[in-house]
Amino acid sequence: MARTIGTAMATITPQSLPHRDEEPAVRPPEIRRRFWGLVPDNQRRSLAELTDRLDLDSGDTRAKRSAFWAMLVLSGVIAVAGVITDSTATVIGAMIIAPLSTPILGIGLGIVTGRGRQIGRSLVYVVSGVALVVLIGVLAALVLPDGSDVLSNPQVTGRTSPGLLDLVAAFATGFAGSIALSRRDLGDVLPGIAIAISLVPPLGVVGVCLGEGAPALAVGALLLFTSNVVALVIASTVVFTVAGYPREAVVVRAATAEGTRRRRRTYVIIALVAVVVAVPMVANTVSVVLQSLWTVQVQGAAERWLADTPGASVEDVTWQADQVLVSVRSPADLPDVDALQDRVDELVPLDPDVVVLHTVGERVTEAPSGD
Repeated sequence: MARTIGTAMATITPQSLPHRDEEPAVRPPEIRRRFWGLVPDNQRRSLAELTDRLDLDSGDTRAKRSAFWAMLVLSGVIAVAGVITDSTATVIGAMIIAPLSTPILGIGLGIVTGRGRQIGRSLVYVVSGVALVVLIGVLAALVLPDGSDVLSNPQVTGRTSPGLLDLVAAFATGFAGSIALSRRDLGDVLPGIAIAISLVPPLGVVGVCLGEGAPALAVGALLLFTSNVVALVIASTVVFTVAGYPREAVVVRAATAEGTRRRRRTYVIIALVAVVVAVPMVANTVSVVLQSLWTVQVQGAAERWLADTPGASVEDVTWQADQVLVSVRSPADLPDVDALQDRVDELVPLDPDVVVLHTVGERVTEAPSGD
Protein backbone atom coordinates (compact mmCIF):
# COMPACT_ATOMS: atom_id res chain seq x y z
CA MET A 1 0.00 0.00 0.00
CA ALA A 2 1.46 3.33 -1.00
CA ARG A 3 1.66 6.09 1.58
CA THR A 4 2.17 9.78 1.16
CA ILE A 5 4.51 11.35 3.67
CA GLY A 6 4.22 15.06 4.20
CA THR A 7 6.94 17.25 5.61
CA ALA A 8 6.69 20.43 7.54
CA MET A 9 9.33 23.07 7.86
CA ALA A 10 9.92 24.82 11.14
CA THR A 11 12.09 27.78 11.88
CA ILE A 12 14.80 26.95 14.42
CA THR A 13 16.15 29.85 16.37
CA PRO A 14 18.79 29.90 19.14
CA GLN A 15 15.99 30.63 21.60
CA SER A 16 14.17 27.43 20.57
CA LEU A 17 17.13 25.20 21.45
CA PRO A 18 17.41 23.81 24.98
CA HIS A 19 19.74 25.74 27.24
CA ARG A 20 23.08 23.97 27.85
CA ASP A 21 22.32 23.54 31.55
CA GLU A 22 18.78 22.20 31.03
CA GLU A 23 18.13 18.49 31.46
CA PRO A 24 15.38 16.70 29.52
CA ALA A 25 12.32 16.05 31.63
CA VAL A 26 11.59 12.63 30.14
CA ARG A 27 14.08 9.99 29.11
CA PRO A 28 13.60 8.40 25.69
CA PRO A 29 11.14 5.48 25.73
CA GLU A 30 13.63 3.18 24.01
CA ILE A 31 15.95 3.58 27.01
CA ARG A 32 13.14 2.66 29.39
CA ARG A 33 12.14 -0.36 27.32
CA ARG A 34 15.73 -1.55 27.07
CA PHE A 35 16.69 -1.27 30.71
CA TRP A 36 13.45 -1.31 32.66
CA GLY A 37 14.22 -4.63 34.33
CA LEU A 38 17.43 -3.45 35.99
CA VAL A 39 16.76 0.25 36.57
CA PRO A 40 12.99 0.81 36.61
CA ASP A 41 11.76 4.38 36.27
CA ASN A 42 10.19 4.50 39.70
CA GLN A 43 13.49 3.50 41.38
CA ARG A 44 15.99 5.26 39.13
CA ARG A 45 18.07 7.99 40.74
CA SER A 46 18.20 11.28 38.94
CA LEU A 47 21.47 12.53 37.53
CA ALA A 48 21.62 15.14 40.28
CA GLU A 49 21.28 12.45 42.95
CA LEU A 50 23.93 10.23 41.37
CA THR A 51 26.31 13.15 40.94
CA ASP A 52 25.87 14.08 44.59
CA ARG A 53 26.90 10.55 45.59
CA LEU A 54 29.87 10.18 43.25
CA ASP A 55 31.31 13.69 42.83
CA LEU A 56 33.29 14.67 45.91
CA ASP A 57 33.46 18.27 44.70
CA SER A 58 29.72 18.86 44.46
CA GLY A 59 27.27 19.70 47.22
CA ASP A 60 28.70 19.75 50.74
CA THR A 61 32.28 19.37 49.54
CA ARG A 62 33.89 19.99 52.93
CA ALA A 63 31.99 17.16 54.60
CA LYS A 64 32.53 14.82 51.65
CA ARG A 65 36.27 15.40 51.51
CA SER A 66 36.80 15.03 55.25
CA ALA A 67 34.81 11.79 55.29
CA PHE A 68 36.70 10.46 52.26
CA TRP A 69 40.19 11.09 53.63
CA ALA A 70 39.36 9.97 57.17
CA MET A 71 37.82 6.69 56.00
CA LEU A 72 40.61 6.11 53.50
CA VAL A 73 43.35 6.50 56.12
CA LEU A 74 41.51 4.23 58.56
CA SER A 75 40.74 1.60 55.93
CA GLY A 76 44.39 1.68 54.84
CA VAL A 77 45.62 1.12 58.38
CA ILE A 78 43.09 -1.67 58.94
CA ALA A 79 43.94 -3.35 55.62
CA VAL A 80 47.69 -3.26 56.24
CA ALA A 81 47.21 -4.60 59.76
CA GLY A 82 45.04 -7.42 58.41
CA VAL A 83 47.57 -8.27 55.72
CA ILE A 84 50.51 -8.38 58.15
CA THR A 85 48.65 -10.40 60.78
CA ASP A 86 46.97 -12.67 58.19
CA SER A 87 43.52 -11.76 59.48
CA THR A 88 40.84 -12.21 56.84
CA ALA A 89 38.16 -10.63 59.05
CA THR A 90 40.28 -7.52 59.49
CA VAL A 91 40.87 -7.22 55.75
CA ILE A 92 37.12 -7.55 55.12
CA GLY A 93 36.51 -4.74 57.60
CA ALA A 94 38.86 -2.53 55.61
CA MET A 95 36.97 -3.34 52.40
CA ILE A 96 33.64 -2.31 53.91
CA ILE A 97 34.72 1.17 55.00
CA ALA A 98 37.07 1.89 52.08
CA PRO A 99 35.70 4.89 50.11
CA LEU A 100 37.98 4.56 47.06
CA SER A 101 35.23 3.19 44.82
CA THR A 102 33.40 6.55 44.97
CA PRO A 103 35.83 8.56 42.81
CA ILE A 104 36.44 5.54 40.57
CA LEU A 105 32.74 5.29 39.75
CA GLY A 106 32.76 9.08 39.49
CA ILE A 107 35.17 8.70 36.57
CA GLY A 108 32.62 6.52 34.80
CA LEU A 109 29.84 9.04 35.42
CA GLY A 110 32.04 11.86 34.17
CA ILE A 111 32.75 9.92 30.97
CA VAL A 112 29.12 9.22 30.09
CA THR A 113 27.97 12.77 30.89
CA GLY A 114 30.88 14.44 29.14
CA ARG A 115 32.08 16.28 32.24
CA GLY A 116 35.83 16.46 31.81
CA ARG A 117 36.39 18.33 35.05
CA GLN A 118 34.67 15.61 37.05
CA ILE A 119 36.86 13.00 35.39
CA GLY A 120 40.00 14.98 36.22
CA ARG A 121 38.99 15.63 39.83
CA SER A 122 38.06 11.99 40.38
CA LEU A 123 41.40 10.86 38.93
CA VAL A 124 43.22 13.15 41.36
CA TYR A 125 41.36 11.58 44.29
CA VAL A 126 42.15 8.06 43.06
CA VAL A 127 45.85 8.71 42.46
CA SER A 128 46.24 10.53 45.78
CA GLY A 129 44.42 7.73 47.59
CA VAL A 130 46.67 5.12 45.98
CA ALA A 131 49.79 6.99 47.09
CA LEU A 132 48.45 7.37 50.64
CA VAL A 133 47.58 3.70 51.18
CA VAL A 134 50.84 2.50 49.62
CA LEU A 135 52.75 4.84 51.94
CA ILE A 136 50.93 3.36 54.94
CA GLY A 137 51.96 -0.12 53.81
CA VAL A 138 55.61 0.91 53.32
CA LEU A 139 55.80 2.50 56.77
CA ALA A 140 54.23 -0.56 58.39
CA ALA A 141 56.74 -2.86 56.65
CA LEU A 142 59.68 -0.73 57.80
CA VAL A 143 58.76 -1.16 61.47
CA LEU A 144 58.37 -4.93 61.23
CA PRO A 145 61.07 -7.03 62.92
CA ASP A 146 63.72 -8.45 60.61
CA GLY A 147 62.67 -12.03 61.31
CA SER A 148 59.11 -11.54 60.06
CA ASP A 149 58.10 -13.58 57.03
CA VAL A 150 55.23 -11.41 55.84
CA LEU A 151 55.88 -12.06 52.13
CA SER A 152 54.82 -15.70 52.52
CA ASN A 153 51.62 -14.59 54.21
CA PRO A 154 48.50 -15.89 52.36
CA GLN A 155 47.08 -12.36 52.41
CA VAL A 156 50.10 -11.28 50.35
CA THR A 157 50.56 -14.30 48.09
CA GLY A 158 46.86 -14.34 47.24
CA ARG A 159 47.05 -10.81 45.80
CA THR A 160 50.35 -10.81 43.92
CA SER A 161 49.44 -13.08 41.00
CA PRO A 162 45.96 -12.13 39.76
CA GLY A 163 44.34 -14.20 37.06
CA LEU A 164 41.56 -13.91 34.51
CA LEU A 165 38.89 -14.95 37.02
CA ASP A 166 39.86 -11.98 39.20
CA LEU A 167 39.13 -9.69 36.25
CA VAL A 168 35.81 -11.40 35.56
CA ALA A 169 34.80 -11.01 39.20
CA ALA A 170 35.79 -7.34 39.12
CA PHE A 171 33.57 -6.72 36.07
CA ALA A 172 30.62 -8.49 37.68
CA THR A 173 31.10 -6.47 40.85
CA GLY A 174 31.37 -3.25 38.86
CA PHE A 175 28.08 -3.95 37.10
CA ALA A 176 26.40 -4.81 40.41
CA GLY A 177 27.70 -1.67 42.10
CA SER A 178 26.70 0.62 39.23
CA ILE A 179 23.20 -0.83 39.09
CA ALA A 180 22.83 -0.50 42.86
CA LEU A 181 23.92 3.14 42.76
CA SER A 182 21.49 3.87 39.93
CA ARG A 183 18.57 2.57 42.00
CA ARG A 184 17.15 3.94 45.22
CA ASP A 185 16.02 0.53 46.52
CA LEU A 186 19.37 -1.31 46.40
CA GLY A 187 21.40 0.63 48.94
CA ASP A 188 21.50 -2.39 51.28
CA VAL A 189 23.66 -4.41 48.85
CA LEU A 190 26.46 -1.84 48.70
CA PRO A 191 28.40 -3.26 51.71
CA GLY A 192 28.48 -6.65 49.99
CA ILE A 193 29.70 -5.04 46.80
CA ALA A 194 32.41 -3.24 48.78
CA ILE A 195 33.60 -6.60 50.09
CA ALA A 196 33.53 -8.19 46.63
CA ILE A 197 35.70 -5.53 44.99
CA SER A 198 39.22 -5.46 46.37
CA LEU A 199 40.71 -1.95 46.26
CA VAL A 200 42.49 -0.95 49.45
CA PRO A 201 43.93 -4.39 50.46
CA PRO A 202 45.96 -4.79 47.23
CA LEU A 203 47.38 -1.30 47.74
CA GLY A 204 48.35 -2.26 51.28
CA VAL A 205 50.11 -5.31 49.85
CA VAL A 206 51.91 -3.07 47.34
CA GLY A 207 53.25 -0.94 50.19
CA VAL A 208 54.24 -3.91 52.35
CA CYS A 209 56.07 -5.58 49.45
CA LEU A 210 57.92 -2.38 48.60
CA GLY A 211 58.88 -1.94 52.24
CA GLU A 212 60.15 -5.53 52.32
CA GLY A 213 62.20 -5.03 49.16
CA ALA A 214 60.06 -7.19 46.84
CA PRO A 215 59.11 -4.92 43.91
CA ALA A 216 58.09 -7.84 41.67
CA LEU A 217 55.39 -8.88 44.15
CA ALA A 218 54.34 -5.24 44.49
CA VAL A 219 53.79 -5.07 40.72
CA GLY A 220 51.51 -8.11 40.91
CA ALA A 221 49.37 -6.54 43.64
CA LEU A 222 49.26 -3.24 41.73
CA LEU A 223 48.06 -5.16 38.66
CA LEU A 224 45.17 -6.56 40.72
CA PHE A 225 44.20 -3.07 41.89
CA THR A 226 44.50 -1.61 38.38
CA SER A 227 42.36 -4.36 36.89
CA ASN A 228 39.67 -3.70 39.48
CA VAL A 229 39.75 0.03 38.72
CA VAL A 230 39.49 -0.55 34.96
CA ALA A 231 36.63 -3.02 35.45
CA LEU A 232 34.75 -0.55 37.67
CA VAL A 233 35.15 2.28 35.18
CA ILE A 234 34.07 0.18 32.19
CA ALA A 235 31.12 -1.40 34.01
CA SER A 236 29.89 1.94 35.35
CA THR A 237 30.26 3.52 31.90
CA VAL A 238 28.10 0.80 30.35
CA VAL A 239 25.43 0.85 33.07
CA PHE A 240 25.19 4.64 33.32
CA THR A 241 25.01 4.94 29.53
CA VAL A 242 22.24 2.39 29.09
CA ALA A 243 20.38 3.83 32.09
CA GLY A 244 20.00 7.11 30.18
CA TYR A 245 22.28 9.50 32.06
CA PRO A 246 24.05 10.78 28.92
CA ARG A 247 20.66 11.81 27.53
CA GLU A 248 19.77 13.46 30.79
CA ALA A 249 22.99 15.44 30.69
CA VAL A 250 22.78 16.29 26.99
CA VAL A 251 24.13 19.70 25.96
CA VAL A 252 22.95 21.18 22.68
CA ARG A 253 25.59 23.51 21.31
CA ALA A 254 27.70 23.98 18.23
CA ALA A 255 30.48 21.76 19.58
CA THR A 256 28.22 18.75 20.13
CA ALA A 257 29.89 16.73 17.37
CA GLU A 258 33.32 17.43 18.80
CA GLY A 259 32.11 16.40 22.25
CA THR A 260 30.87 13.11 20.81
CA ARG A 261 34.25 12.50 19.20
CA ARG A 262 36.02 13.17 22.50
CA ARG A 263 33.75 10.67 24.25
CA ARG A 264 34.47 8.06 21.60
CA ARG A 265 38.20 8.62 22.00
CA THR A 266 37.77 8.10 25.73
CA TYR A 267 36.00 4.80 25.09
CA VAL A 268 38.85 3.68 22.82
CA ILE A 269 41.44 4.59 25.48
CA ILE A 270 39.53 2.66 28.15
CA ALA A 271 39.29 -0.37 25.86
CA LEU A 272 43.03 -0.27 25.18
CA VAL A 273 43.81 -0.02 28.91
CA ALA A 274 41.52 -2.98 29.55
CA VAL A 275 43.41 -5.04 26.98
CA VAL A 276 46.77 -4.04 28.45
CA VAL A 277 45.59 -5.07 31.92
CA ALA A 278 43.98 -8.28 30.72
CA VAL A 279 47.07 -9.59 28.90
CA PRO A 280 49.24 -10.25 32.01
CA MET A 281 46.21 -11.61 33.88
CA VAL A 282 45.52 -14.08 31.08
CA ALA A 283 49.20 -14.97 31.08
CA ASN A 284 49.07 -15.61 34.84
CA THR A 285 46.03 -17.82 34.41
CA VAL A 286 47.69 -19.84 31.64
CA SER A 287 50.83 -20.14 33.78
CA VAL A 288 48.84 -21.47 36.74
CA VAL A 289 47.07 -24.03 34.54
CA LEU A 290 50.32 -25.18 32.98
CA GLN A 291 52.06 -25.39 36.35
CA SER A 292 49.24 -27.56 37.66
CA LEU A 293 49.66 -29.89 34.69
CA TRP A 294 53.44 -29.95 35.01
CA THR A 295 53.20 -30.57 38.76
CA VAL A 296 51.27 -33.78 38.14
CA GLN A 297 53.79 -34.85 35.50
CA VAL A 298 56.80 -34.07 37.68
CA GLN A 299 55.29 -35.95 40.61
CA GLY A 300 54.76 -39.00 38.39
CA ALA A 301 58.35 -38.76 37.15
CA ALA A 302 59.63 -38.46 40.73
CA GLU A 303 57.65 -41.52 41.83
CA ARG A 304 59.11 -43.55 38.99
CA TRP A 305 62.57 -42.22 39.90
CA LEU A 306 62.08 -43.58 43.45
CA ALA A 307 60.52 -46.87 42.38
CA ASP A 308 63.62 -48.89 43.28
CA THR A 309 64.21 -47.15 46.63
CA PRO A 310 62.47 -49.08 49.46
CA GLY A 311 60.27 -46.96 51.72
CA ALA A 312 60.71 -43.79 49.65
CA SER A 313 57.75 -41.55 48.81
CA VAL A 314 57.11 -38.17 47.18
CA GLU A 315 55.60 -35.83 49.75
CA ASP A 316 55.00 -32.72 47.66
CA VAL A 317 55.90 -30.90 44.44
CA THR A 318 55.89 -27.09 44.41
CA TRP A 319 57.16 -24.29 42.19
CA GLN A 320 59.37 -21.44 43.29
CA ALA A 321 60.31 -19.02 40.50
CA ASP A 322 62.33 -21.10 37.98
CA GLN A 323 62.77 -24.05 40.35
CA VAL A 324 60.61 -27.09 41.03
CA LEU A 325 60.90 -28.35 44.60
CA VAL A 326 60.38 -32.07 45.12
CA SER A 327 59.93 -33.06 48.75
CA VAL A 328 60.92 -36.70 49.35
CA ARG A 329 60.79 -38.86 52.48
CA SER A 330 63.11 -41.86 52.46
CA PRO A 331 65.04 -43.88 55.05
CA ALA A 332 67.76 -44.65 52.51
CA ASP A 333 69.94 -42.68 50.14
CA LEU A 334 68.27 -41.32 47.01
CA PRO A 335 69.13 -42.14 43.40
CA ASP A 336 71.13 -39.70 41.30
CA VAL A 337 69.17 -36.44 41.01
CA ASP A 338 70.52 -35.87 37.50
CA ALA A 339 68.29 -38.66 36.24
CA LEU A 340 65.23 -36.87 37.60
CA GLN A 341 66.46 -33.56 36.17
CA ASP A 342 66.75 -35.11 32.69
CA ARG A 343 63.24 -36.51 32.91
CA VAL A 344 61.79 -33.17 34.05
CA ASP A 345 63.58 -31.38 31.19
CA GLU A 346 61.77 -33.69 28.78
CA LEU A 347 58.39 -32.95 30.34
CA VAL A 348 58.61 -29.21 31.06
CA PRO A 349 59.69 -26.87 28.24
CA LEU A 350 60.83 -24.18 30.70
CA ASP A 351 63.74 -26.37 31.86
CA PRO A 352 63.35 -25.61 35.58
CA ASP A 353 66.05 -26.57 38.06
CA VAL A 354 65.01 -29.59 40.13
CA VAL A 355 65.69 -29.24 43.85
CA VAL A 356 65.09 -32.37 45.94
CA LEU A 357 64.28 -31.81 49.61
CA HIS A 358 65.15 -35.09 51.34
CA THR A 359 63.65 -35.91 54.71
CA VAL A 360 65.34 -38.94 56.25
CA GLY A 361 62.81 -41.36 57.73
CA GLU A 362 59.67 -43.21 56.80
CA ARG A 363 56.01 -42.99 57.56
CA VAL A 364 54.89 -45.22 60.41
CA THR A 365 51.21 -46.08 60.76
CA GLU A 366 49.76 -47.67 63.87
CA ALA A 367 49.03 -51.32 63.27
CA PRO A 368 45.56 -52.52 64.30
CA SER A 369 45.62 -54.07 67.76
CA GLY A 370 44.91 -57.80 67.95
CA ASP A 371 42.46 -59.43 70.30
